[in-house]
Amino acid sequence: MGKYFNVTAVCIPDRHYMVDITERLRQIKEMVDRGDYFTINRARQYGKTTTLTALEKYLQPDYLVISLDFQGLETDDFTDNQSFARALSREIYLSVRSMKGIPEDIPARLKEYGLGKRRDMGLPELFLLLSEWCERSEKPLVLMIDETDAASNNQVFLDFLAQLRLAYIKRDKSGFAAFRSVILAGVYNIRNLKRKFVEDGEHQTNSPWNIAADFLVDMSFSPKDIAGMLLEYENDHTVGMDIQAIAQLIFDYTSGYPFLVSRICKLLDEQIAGTDRFPDKVSAWTREGVLEAVRRILLEKNTLFESLKDKIDRYPDLKRILYRLLMNGETIPYDPDDESVDIAMMFGFVKATDAGVQIANRIFETRLYNLFLSNDRENGDEIYKLGDRDKPRFIENGILNMEKILERFAVSFNNLYGDQSQKFVEEDGRRFFLLYLRPIINGTGNYYIESRTRNQERTDVIVDYGGKQYVIELKIWRGNSYNTRGEKQLSKYLEHYHLKKGYMLSFNFNKKKEPGIHKICFGDKILVEAVV
Repeated sequence: MGKYFNVTAVCIPDRHYMVDITERLRQIKEMVDRGDYFTINRARQYGKTTTLTALEKYLQPDYLVISLDFQGLETDDFTDNQSFARALSREIYLSVRSMKGIPEDIPARLKEYGLGKRRDMGLPELFLLLSEWCERSEKPLVLMIDETDAASNNQVFLDFLAQLRLAYIKRDKSGFAAFRSVILAGVYNIRNLKRKFVEDGEHQTNSPWNIAADFLVDMSFSPKDIAGMLLEYENDHTVGMDIQAIAQLIFDYTSGYPFLVSRICKLLDEQIAGTDRFPDKVSAWTREGVLEAVRRILLEKNTLFESLKDKIDRYPDLKRILYRLLMNGETIPYDPDDESVDIAMMFGFVKATDAGVQIANRIFETRLYNLFLSNDRENGDEIYKLGDRDKPRFIENGILNMEKILERFAVSFNNLYGDQSQKFVEEDGRRFFLLYLRPIINGTGNYYIESRTRNQERTDVIVDYGGKQYVIELKIWRGNSYNTRGEKQLSKYLEHYHLKKGYMLSFNFNKKKEPGIHKICFGDKILVEAVV
């Protein structure tokens, strides 16, 4: 069987098409060589396990690597100090029992501890054994633990971190034999772990992982990374794709989120190629094929989206900040002390830029818009139903008539909400347009918001439908000079998207306004404006 794209569990170079992460491994090994203890905190399905698996092999010539996964532990293993020490001993024994170069008595003693034959054995006794092992080992020891989130809510795990911290300090202070490096991987940031415990009626905060070095290795995929993976696929299948253009387009929609990159490629290779619209791999690995893959991802249930939705349901502050960013068009500066921002970044919803906090990628953005719009249906159900009812009149031979959509929306919006206050229209006008648009394109097309223009006065909506793109500027009327600037900006975006025709939806409160559809020639571009 040949190679294929993998989106579950570990990616293996001999079996899967994957990005070359050699440079990332080199950077991580530099940290190990320095003796750093650190955490790899990234969102779900961001390549943590694949990286650790590859790193274990990469380090083996110079180090003895103990690789653990806390998903293998059970609830009872966290009952108390002794139970946790036994579980750790058992997992370490299973990890190293067949390795060469280990003092002969070490595996036997670990097995004895793991089977509970030493009732007096706890974490201090286990760490004495580990220190002895480090002292006698031919190679320096490195401890790697994946899925540490499984343990982070338990006091015994904090005790374990405290023991690691103590060994680290004693190593550097007095030459105590300890692990050369410790690497913990998970979603939650263990370095800033804060857990309140009750002692003598008082709450105390415990953060035992303040020794951790900063982990600054970029684990997202760049267009160059994606192109390298596509080149390997092209060499195997000869589909004639424009590798650089396809890599850039995949990056534009995913911002290099590993799961989303691989998912698009897997859909193209295994599900889209061979359909009526894309009869072979040659036709699938095109711009239109990538847009079809994005459309399918936005409609599917997968473990990543289920995890993101679960986080939104569990963290009300997270939901509020995402709503403010998307639906209200607010600018939110990056503040590391803002807990809601910190949570959003930790779970991979947002990223920090010079312009402030932004949604991490287009696919997340559209998925979140769809989620919030579904929740807002109660307050905008009439306009949604009108969009659903009007849908047949807007599709002609598979082509979307955006001019008719804007014209009909303007009439419907004025009929439903024309007597509302200016404040209402400013806050809800764009949301109601998306509610109207969604049933029209749902199932066939998708949309996203141009992040550089999302604010309280102006938004550019990019619609992909049937392989064609439509740019619609939504704005609040602020006078003729502002409108002229908007026309110039829209003209630039049309140039960027190689389009000759663009659309504007203006919410105008000028009593002398001329409602309806107007066409404006701007250079070689045609701008169709609907005034509400």
